Amino acid sequence: MKLNNLSVKKLCLLIGVGMVFSLLAITVILGVVMKDIWIFIAGGTLTLCALIWLWVLVLCFGKRLSLFTSNLCRTLDNMIDGREEPQRASDSETLFARISHRLTRLYGITQENRRKVDEERKELQMLVSDISHQVKTPVSNLKMVTDTLLTKPVTEQERTDFLQGIRSQTDKLDFLFQALVKTSRLETGAIRLEKKDDSLFRTLAQAMSGIVYAAEKKQIAVSVDCPEDLILSHDSKWTSEALFNLLDNAVKYTPAGGKITVSVVLWEMYVEIKVDDTGKGISESNQAAIFRRFYREEEVHEQQGVGIGLYLAREIVTRQGGYIKVVSEPGQGSAFSIMLPVK
Repeated sequence: MKLNNLSVKKLCLLIGVGMVFSLLAITVILGVVMKDIWIFIAGGTLTLCALIWLWVLVLCFGKRLSLFTSNLCRTLDNMIDGREEPQRASDSETLFARISHRLTRLYGITQENRRKVDEERKELQMLVSDISHQVKTPVSNLKMVTDTLLTKPVTEQERTDFLQGIRSQTDKLDFLFQALVKTSRLETGAIRLEKKDDSLFRTLAQAMSGIVYAAEKKQIAVSVDCPEDLILSHDSKWTSEALFNLLDNAVKYTPAGGKITVSVVLWEMYVEIKVDDTGKGISESNQAAIFRRFYREEEVHEQQGVGIGLYLAREIVTRQGGYIKVVSEPGQGSAFSIMLPVK
């Protein structure tokens, strides 16, 4: 029989029986050898005293163990429910104190994990709500247009207008899904930014190519001042994505005939890529909010977009050790600066 499989009660019983037999055996041997009745009396008395104290010891230990297990179960239940932190034992040298110390550490870990889960749940709820809000309008427009085409006679010109509207709404949905995919891949680590020495001029040119047509259509003058030989350690593809988002916003919110200036300045610790426009500007109270996912000011809802470009740009720049700052006043245009570390 293995001792590890015995209960505490059986183990104490075996020890008690063994002690009694040992004392009785010693008493009998001494009594036979010495041939004295007082040896038997003394041995019997010692055996009885030993049994009494062993019983007291088992009783006290059992009560202490029962109290400890009861407190342990209650503490574990409270930890599971998150209602109460385990109490620290006053004596740090006992076995109970060591267990209590580890329970306190475990409680802290579980509380931190619970907090993270709650934050992720809230963020997921906000994301689902934001996506639902963004998708609702295009889907409603598509249903309305298709119902009109299916139920009412329309002229050829009206049909063309309706089809153009459908194309516009599907483009908006496609842009939303593409932006969400990019953001999700960055946030989940599916894509890791790889910084390497590359020409910043080439990265900027790649971003500029995406807004040339829109700028020409609105007759917006775009000027660029960037040293062609400037080499910087950065992820060219994703930095170009961040720059494009800034430039795209500048074109959207700059009126026809306006001006956009892109300049690159090498500072001691950072390279500043500044996008300056003559658009409507941003109030100081909204400058922190514009980098939130899906945030859009009330007065610009007529412009195309879903409010994810600045959020994505900040994520890209931050993951490269940089940051984005903005200086703007209503009616005075905006200046967004991407600050990328030199090393």
